[in-house]
Amino acid sequence: MSISRNRLYLIIFIACMAGYVWLIMNWLFPPVHHSKETSICLLKHFTNIPCPSCGSTRSLLSILNGNFLQGFYLNPLGYVLLMIMIAAPIWIVYDWIKKSQSLLIFYKKTEVFLSKKTVAIPAIFLILINWAWNIYKGI
Repeated sequence: MSISRNRLYLIIFIACMAGYVWLIMNWLFPPVHHSKETSICLLKHFTNIPCPSCGSTRSLLSILNGNFLQGFYLNPLGYVLLMIMIAAPIWIVYDWIKKSQSLLIFYKKTEVFLSKKTVAIPAIFLILINWAWNIYKGI
């Protein structure tokens, strides 16, 4: 199934805006303690087991405050999210101004690249390692 340019850009834009709002809320009103009650992670809420992305908000906030190692320790995926949250809206605006679809083309090429077994299996393995690390740390 192929996704249209406008639909993809809208989904990415809304996801980034929701991420910005969530980051700002956690920056301005940080939880007193981090527990399953302060988490929006459904897996952690119902099973008390953190998901592979648990700790990403704290990771992003640490990175933005200049605590790069702490950000990595909390969740390395924070760096990936930071790059996406910075690059995606800029790229969407660029494509909109230039009336191009370079982000859509990049998305489709990335989708094909990630679907190769030689890439997908190591990527899944890395996510599983990150998940085990989150469980071990008790995030």
